[in-house]
Amino acid sequence: QVQLVESGGGLVQAGGSLRLSCTVSGRTFSSTAMGWFRQAPGTEREFVAAINRNGVNTYYSGSVKGRFTISRDNAKSTVYLQMNSLKPEDTAVYYCAAKRPGSMWSYQQPTTYDNWGQGTQVTVSS
Repeated sequence: QVQLVESGGGLVQAGGSLRLSCTVSGRTFSSTAMGWFRQAPGTEREFVAAINRNGVNTYYSGSVKGRFTISRDNAKSTVYLQMNSLKPEDTAVYYCAAKRPGSMWSYQQPTTYDNWGQGTQVTVSS
């Protein structure tokens, strides 16, 4: 059974930083591309960042590029999202996701991923 467990969310003031973690079990992590998405109330889930299997290639949405950094530690089966210069509009529930095995990787599309974490709340106050 594949499990993704997120941690690191919380309340932070605008301009502050948070680091999210997502630890994966039940899957060969080093063979799995990973993504981070977020969802604010009343909105659709949106792509935030993605990273390929070995961590060489990373991708970001335009709204977070230059402020957020995705990384991974395959030895720890963990993917991270370092979030700096946070803004109130970054407030959302953040989800990590594992790419569906054997499929094309459209990293921005939620349907590319077949396993999701439970979500962690990030709230940025102004």
